[in-house]
Amino acid sequence: MANDDHQRIIGLTGGIATGKSTVSDYLAQIHHLPVLDADVYAREAVALGSPILATLYQRYGRDILLDDGCLNRRHLGTIIFNQPDEKRWVEQQIHPFVRQRFTQVRSEYPVTQPLVYAIPLLFEANLTHLVSEIWVVTCTPEQQQQRLMVRNQLSEAEAQTRINNQNSLSQKVAQADYVLNNANTRANLYQQIDAILAHPKSTKA
Repeated sequence: MANDDHQRIIGLTGGIATGKSTVSDYLAQIHHLPVLDADVYAREAVALGSPILATLYQRYGRDILLDDGCLNRRHLGTIIFNQPDEKRWVEQQIHPFVRQRFTQVRSEYPVTQPLVYAIPLLFEANLTHLVSEIWVVTCTPEQQQQRLMVRNQLSEAEAQTRINNQNSLSQKVAQADYVLNNANTRANLYQQIDAILAHPKSTKA
């Protein structure tokens, strides 16, 4: 991890459907920390009319688009979650744009302002150098699978395929500076966040 000018940059990550958005919303709304969201930037990268969307169309054809010309995310997901080479190729198109957006938006804040970088693929995309500390949101594997099935309307097999496409929760936890356990109540999760922000050294994992 790099922190060239000693700005506090929280790298918020975790497994898919573990509760990262719940944490980032709380940090933004209650603690008033700016949240820079990799998912938002990734959607910008493939927005209607973008060069990257045109590149995807050239590779995958008309099925990659919805009737209105926007990206058919479900179809793209079917492609990349079942073909590792295609997943890498798509990431090579999108990740440079996302990194550029982080740099651009970060420059709009003073060095004294702590920031939150919400990056689901912080480890997988080798972006840990962008942050000064890593927070990993976790829960039980059973909860993760169930939450993903409900949220994305997936079968058990589809959900597990998406989970398997990321580093395991145990791998992420092992590399974390702080671990947020989202296996219990939301109130309990919020207490953990408050404790880390109030006493960062004493609660460090």
